[in-house]
Amino acid sequence: MLLLLSCGPAFGAPVAVRFSEGMVRGFLELNDSAGQRIASGDFLQLPREGEIKTRVVLYFKDGSLHDETVVFSQQHKFLLKSYRLIQKGKSFEDDLDVTLERATGAYRVKVKGKDGHEKVLEGEMELPPDVYNGMVPTVMKNLTKGSRETIHMVAFTPTPRVIELEMAPAGSTRIQIGDVEKSAIHYVLKPHLGLLRLPAALLGKSPPDNHIWTIMDEVPAFVKFEGPLATGGPVWRIELTSPKWPK
Repeated sequence: MLLLLSCGPAFGAPVAVRFSEGMVRGFLELNDSAGQRIASGDFLQLPREGEIKTRVVLYFKDGSLHDETVVFSQQHKFLLKSYRLIQKGKSFEDDLDVTLERATGAYRVKVKGKDGHEKVLEGEMELPPDVYNGMVPTVMKNLTKGSRETIHMVAFTPTPRVIELEMAPAGSTRIQIGDVEKSAIHYVLKPHLGLLRLPAALLGKSPPDNHIWTIMDEVPAFVKFEGPLATGGPVWRIELTSPKWPK
C-alpha cells in the first residue's frame, strides 16, 4: 500500500505544435443544462515576449465570476508556463483563487467557503511536461483527425493533484453555420483519478466525462464544450456567440 501511494501518474510527452497560436478574440456564452444563458464573456489571446497568454473570463448574471488565465510557449511543443484561476460568487460552491508556476513548481490555493471560512494551501509540486490546465481546446486543435491522446491536468480538490485526462474521439456531428453545413469532431474527455477514485466516489465528487467539439478541417476551430467548471459543479455548456446589433 505504501508503495502504491508513493507512485504518481506516469509523465507523458508534450503535444506537438501543428498550428501556432496568435492574437485572437472571441465572444462566449455559458448555458445551463436547460439551455438558459447564465453567463457571457470573452476569449482573449495575445502573444507576449515569445509566449502566448490566453484568458477566458465569464460574467454571470448573478454576479459570479470565472476568470482563467494561462501562459504557454509553443516552440515545437506546447508547454504551460503559468496558470491562474479565479472563481467566486453564488454559482460556485466555494470561492477559489489558484496560482501555479512551472519554473518553480510553486502553487497557491485560497479557498473561501460561503460561511466566510478561508483556507490557504501553499507548496511545490513536480509538473509533467504535458500538464495543460486551461489549454485543452488548444491541444485538441493540434491533434491529427481521429487520434487519441492522454495528457495531464492539475485538479484542485482543493489540494492540487496531478491526474490523467484521456481525450478520446467519439465520432462527428453535423452543425449549421448560417446556411453552411460543417462537420465538428466530438471528443470525450475522461479524467482518470487513479488512487483518488475511491475517496472521490465516497464523497460523491467523481467528475463526469467532459465533451468538446472542434472543427478539424483545414483550419481547426473550437465549437463547444460541455462539463463542469468546478469540482462537483453542474454540467454547463460553453459556446461561441456573435454580437447582436440593436434595431
